Amino acid sequence: MKLTQAQIDQFNAEGYLVVRNALDASDIDPVIEEYAAYIDKRAQELFAAGKISQLYADEPFNRRLALICRENNEIYPELDIMHLRGKASFAFLRNQNLLDIVEGLVGSEITCSPIQHIRAKLPEGLTPAGGDQHVAPWHQDAGVTWAEADPYFILTVWLPFAAATPENGCLQVIPRTYGQGLLLHHSKPSVGTTIVEEAMPTGEVVTLPMNKGDILLMHKEIPHRSTPNVTDTVRWSADLRYQKTGTPTGRPFWPDFVARSQAEPATVLTDWATWDHLWAEALESSKGVRGHRWQ
Repeated sequence: MKLTQAQIDQFNAEGYLVVRNALDASDIDPVIEEYAAYIDKRAQELFAAGKISQLYADEPFNRRLALICRENNEIYPELDIMHLRGKASFAFLRNQNLLDIVEGLVGSEITCSPIQHIRAKLPEGLTPAGGDQHVAPWHQDAGVTWAEADPYFILTVWLPFAAATPENGCLQVIPRTYGQGLLLHHSKPSVGTTIVEEAMPTGEVVTLPMNKGDILLMHKEIPHRSTPNVTDTVRWSADLRYQKTGTPTGRPFWPDFVARSQAEPATVLTDWATWDHLWAEALESSKGVRGHRWQ
């Protein structure tokens, strides 16, 4: 699927676009299967060590992690994409159906930003250490990069692995608020980077329930947030960034890579082992680096 001109125009007018049924199950399921296998492996280890009372092996993917975490939450910090670094996850970052859509807004020379996440949003109250990094306050994605990236367009791509609803914490946006540049943010303990109250734009708040296969595209200046998950299941999602190759990502201490190129196809990274090594090396060398600019 490629974006139509009408969809591109809508994105340019609103600052966001939901593309319904953009991906098939065959695009997404390999990532789900990879995470399910990892959780199963870790559950076996926790059970063998006496840290959980049962494996919850018969529970569905969107519920099993929550039940495990009610007893022991060791798995939770291990799940983001840069930590697990699975082969299916790397392949999904370069998924051709996904990149066909991205190309409509970024162009044919596409870099995958290192600001990339696979988020397991647990039911409210289960997250370790009090705060929940997956309950995001009002912010702009431009606000979580270094200033080097401010002049450049970065596209946010957000998608759920199952239905995202108001009950399990789908996203909300304030449309038509980009073009004013970066708003003033600050960093609040157990909350994260958020727009200061005095700088919050006025405007309609749009809630965006989405189904598996839908994709949300956002301009980096659009204020958005996610709300708590008040269900008993996990809201799984992916949160990715793409931009024109050669532009700074705002996270120079983490690895980006060329995902598509018509001009120089040999520069496209297709080797999982290289990507895995780049992340392992970067996570070690960047310890202590302040990723966000706000105090």
